[in-house]
Amino acid sequence: MTAFTGRRPPATGVKRPVTSAATFAKLMAPMRFPLAVTLTSALTACGGGGGASSFGGMTQPEITTVPAESDTSAAASSTSGPSQDNSTSNSTSSDASTSTATSDGTVWDMGMPDFGPQQPAGCEGKIDFLFVISSAAQMKDFQGRLLASFPGFMSAIEEKLPDFNFHILAANTDKSWALNDCKDCSVSCDPQGTLPTCGAEFTVCDKKIGAAMTFPVGKYASNRRCDLDSGERYITSGQQNLADTFTCIAQVGIDGSYIVGEAMTAALQPEINDPQDEYACNGGFLRDDALLVVTLIQDTYDSDSLGTVEEWTAALRSAKNGDDDAFMVLVLTTDIDLGYQQICDPNQHNPNPNRLRTLADGVEHGFVGSICMDGYGDWFKERVAYLVDLCDDFIPPG
Repeated sequence: MTAFTGRRPPATGVKRPVTSAATFAKLMAPMRFPLAVTLTSALTACGGGGGASSFGGMTQPEITTVPAESDTSAAASSTSGPSQDNSTSNSTSSDASTSTATSDGTVWDMGMPDFGPQQPAGCEGKIDFLFVISSAAQMKDFQGRLLASFPGFMSAIEEKLPDFNFHILAANTDKSWALNDCKDCSVSCDPQGTLPTCGAEFTVCDKKIGAAMTFPVGKYASNRRCDLDSGERYITSGQQNLADTFTCIAQVGIDGSYIVGEAMTAALQPEINDPQDEYACNGGFLRDDALLVVTLIQDTYDSDSLGTVEEWTAALRSAKNGDDDAFMVLVLTTDIDLGYQQICDPNQHNPNPNRLRTLADGVEHGFVGSICMDGYGDWFKERVAYLVDLCDDFIPPG
């Protein structure tokens, strides 16, 4: 069957954060040792023999118990021997376990320090946003809907995260940095110049797939060098006129290509993000102690990108040190693969899987919405509570 292009409806359900096995193991690790000690002592007191005992792979030293028929209580026997050290508190016979407070305030339970429940550090409001926007021929209106939804999305996050600290990068999806019509030139471009640059100054990064866009060119593109307060090729917290600046970097035009999966992978590579390399196009964008939110928007199947879905997923995981709870993937694409009566083309259906949908469905925190929705504002805002929960549960590496 011939593949049809189209777009997909918003997801009907909203995923709720589910702590992954890796995160659960991190949170539970500090509690395993005291639990094993308590259970070991209980088993020994209920009739275990003398000598070392073990539970869950842990070995305990000999614990002496008083036979039930003895007329001497445990408390009495403990005071009939040599005098006790004054730094140790007395135990009562009714206690199943003992606790001792040291001079530094640490409470010791059954001979082990009790530090209380361990809480994840959280992302502390740090989020890195990577936008990968198709610059192919039919994307004009969809880019406009994305730009219109952006201010509300950011405001909704800021309301939930008072310490909101962001990086925002729009990745290049086209290698050919060239203006088709010099009259499209605006600031930082000479309308009287000649094709293909119309007198504009450009850098190697302007033509590199996955590199941060700061000078989008082409029909309906910004066609000017964007003014970023950070001095980097991506937006940071404190940017003046944030909405206008985002529009500048994200209005990529329609003279490009359909390779968002490939561009995303390129944008996440260590070399292009190296903060120590002054020539790295995205240097310093990715932060180890920040959540990563990737937004992919393309109105057709991604059949042109190099690599497989598995390789794209591996790039995401590698960028966040293998932590599936450290990134979220948001996809706006065709819904024609969902069957008939969808939004994009109700009378058509392409049964072949869309790789962008497969990517989002295959990660721990992925969401897919129809690119054909009238607007994306509500869809983005529905992700905010989920994103905040991810931030709260985040455990930075190291």
